[in-house]
Amino acid sequence: MSDSDLPPVGVALENRLMSHGIYLTEWRWLAGGQSDVDGTHEIGDSETRPRTKPDSASTNETPADGSGLAIAYETVSERPTVGSEEVGAVVRTLLDVAAEREWTPGRLEATSYTLDGRQRGRWHVERAWFDGLGLELDDVEFSRRVLETRRETAHGE
Repeated sequence: MSDSDLPPVGVALENRLMSHGIYLTEWRWLAGGQSDVDGTHEIGDSETRPRTKPDSASTNETPADGSGLAIAYETVSERPTVGSEEVGAVVRTLLDVAAEREWTPGRLEATSYTLDGRQRGRWHVERAWFDGLGLELDDVEFSRRVLETRRETAHGE
């Protein structure tokens, strides 16, 4: 399948994550593969976010290796915080989408919400961890690092 036959990365993620009870609501490329340092338009800035559709204006082209991605998603989980199963589902799905495109993702920033729009928490994956997966990082060490980045949302802020 050529790149032109593949949906945009965000659309592919959205379609595949639904089977895990995870509904991608926003996605965008990070400038230079890194987080927005100046804080402008960062996904998940507030405890409750406006409902928006994923950016479908992106092209079908494979992104450059190391392109970072910020996502926001809702989950049907009853758990009040981000669970390891949802982190695993998102990372595995992103790696599958990346493999189809022969692309190595950069930093991934994720924000998890309840179905009613309340933020549950945040987590991320560093670009170096994706680069090192299967080389200097085995699956267990990679997972440990990612799960240690989970941060609960302080309700009542």
